[in-house]
Amino acid sequence: MAKKPQDLRSARWFAPDDLRSMGHRSRAMQMGWTADDWEGKPVIAIINTWSDLSPCHHHLRDRAEWVKRGILQAGGTPVEMPVHSFSEQFLKPTSMLYRNMGALEVEETLRSHPIDGAVLMGGCDKSTPALIMGAVSMNLPFIFMPAGAMLRGNYAGEKLGSGTDVWKYWDERRAGNITKEQWDGVQGGIARSYGTCMTMGTASTMMSIADGWGLTLPGASSIPAPDAGHKRMAAACGRRAVDMVWEDLTPDKIMTWESTRNAVTVAMATGCSTNAIIHLIAMARRAGVDLTLDHLDEIGHSTPVLANIRPSGKDYLMEDFFYAGGLPALMKELGDKLDLSVMTVNGKTVGDNIAEAVNFNDDVIRPLSNPVYHEGSLAVLKGNLAPDGAVIKPAAMDPKFQKHRGPAIVADSYAQLKEIINDENYPMTPDHVLVLRNAGPQGGPGMPEWGMIPMPKALLKDGHRDMVRLSDARMSGTSYGACILHVAPEAYIGGPLALIETGDIIEMDIPNRSLRVDLTEAQLDARRAKWQAPAPRYERGYGQMFSQHVEQADKGCDFDFLRTDFGAPVPEPEIN
Repeated sequence: MAKKPQDLRSARWFAPDDLRSMGHRSRAMQMGWTADDWEGKPVIAIINTWSDLSPCHHHLRDRAEWVKRGILQAGGTPVEMPVHSFSEQFLKPTSMLYRNMGALEVEETLRSHPIDGAVLMGGCDKSTPALIMGAVSMNLPFIFMPAGAMLRGNYAGEKLGSGTDVWKYWDERRAGNITKEQWDGVQGGIARSYGTCMTMGTASTMMSIADGWGLTLPGASSIPAPDAGHKRMAAACGRRAVDMVWEDLTPDKIMTWESTRNAVTVAMATGCSTNAIIHLIAMARRAGVDLTLDHLDEIGHSTPVLANIRPSGKDYLMEDFFYAGGLPALMKELGDKLDLSVMTVNGKTVGDNIAEAVNFNDDVIRPLSNPVYHEGSLAVLKGNLAPDGAVIKPAAMDPKFQKHRGPAIVADSYAQLKEIINDENYPMTPDHVLVLRNAGPQGGPGMPEWGMIPMPKALLKDGHRDMVRLSDARMSGTSYGACILHVAPEAYIGGPLALIETGDIIEMDIPNRSLRVDLTEAQLDARRAKWQAPAPRYERGYGQMFSQHVEQADKGCDFDFLRTDFGAPVPEPEIN
């Protein structure tokens, strides 16, 4: 049912003829507003994650002006609201520690101000899930405006992909195959513009998921950040946000089980980041959709990788994906693997939105008959080493490790791990399994991206470029290799990973989705009886709150008290 001006949420602040509302109006006039700005007009929040230390979002200060233009064109009143910037490169110990803080900030920013709808501006890894989690929990009409990927990197005539080629060339430098000058050349050419990583890392994955979920304008996730079309898209987001308020098109009408399944299918078909698993579960659960690791694995089994984009693909980057037709073209190729009847933020169905999509390059966006990889990018493994699950990306590893059995080399910390991998004489073979523990949600703290364990020098010098690596950490979505991640429960709280020792035999079987240590339950129980819990990472502040309330990786690492089913709904604020 369409809203009427008197039904606007912002009218509760501005419309009544009383003392409190007079104060709101007078303070709005202090900022230069007039009655034309608040009478019968939706107030649209532009939730901006720009900062001077967020290179991926460095253009969002400008894009906010284009969003404002669109809001004004459609008869709304724009208000720009800054939130946490989620700077992936500069935020320590890890940006994941602050995803939930950002989601809480977005939710409370929208709840506590006279806001009718929102445009969410972000794209770097944790910003997309944080923005959506917060806005979904508030359940105001919103549209997500993707920051977009940067331009292709370039060095010495070679196309470079951020992250992915960093890991590749770092291995070659550590192996002595490239010089310091060449390394510096890669450094200067791999990030040529503002925008997010232009590989199918976590940033592009999460923007594509938002698009596939119906939370962006169709195809918005594929537009490169410096492209002029990105400015036009930003203005269109502003216009559409105003219309969504009048239509009362809230996220609960968009984020259904059916659209969630679409989002997961799109993720798998893009060759998505392993981080997508955690964020998908967290976002879905905020929307009241009980998405599990088993659902993700089941969809992955039946969804081939169609996007030939690094790191799962070999040849192309996000700029090429855009020129080939972008996400609408990929979704068109998926055909009946998607539910085409679900509603999206532009007021049309998925089927309507992709009806005219064209695939201009069937090597960049492969058809179902010629996929990059025969099934989805990710696989979920379970067993006595990961009772609640672990994740691996088979599409981006050496196929010979589909089934593997080998002795563990265990590191209790990242510092200890670095000593092992930098020791050229450390006794190991390619059959060993490198294990890092105490790097999960509580152990990290914040589950840092330490899971893409660099190849040991002892193996690099012999020409090896992949081996099985295992941890309760995450890894960058731009990474590759036979890395088992997100082991749950984590070692820091006494999960089975805490009990293994160097020399124990680890068995991984990806086709059968199995991960186990060759120990009996009696042996594990005996070790568990001797295990002692480590001291808390934090004793005060946000870190303590995080440690007390963060859930494990298989639950999305959200705070337990922010679940949809936790307690009574939050009431609208009293107007003061």
